[in-house]
Amino acid sequence: MIALVVRLLLLAGGAIAGWFFAKDQPNFSVIQMAIAVLLLVFFVFVIGFWPRRWRHPFSAHKAKME
Repeated sequence: MIALVVRLLLLAGGAIAGWFFAKDQPNFSVIQMAIAVLLLVFFVFVIGFWPRRWRHPFSAHKAKME
């Protein structure tokens, strides 16, 4: 399961890095990995703060109804 997630992140990182860097550069894999880590951080950030973002309006609406 983790291998699949890593493979998808590296695939997305390689696609994004391919827009800006040539694939035959010696440091392409490092750039690909850095972009994959940034994507992972972004997804964890979104998942971590998603409930707090949506919980507040619903609880405020519930308090107004009572």
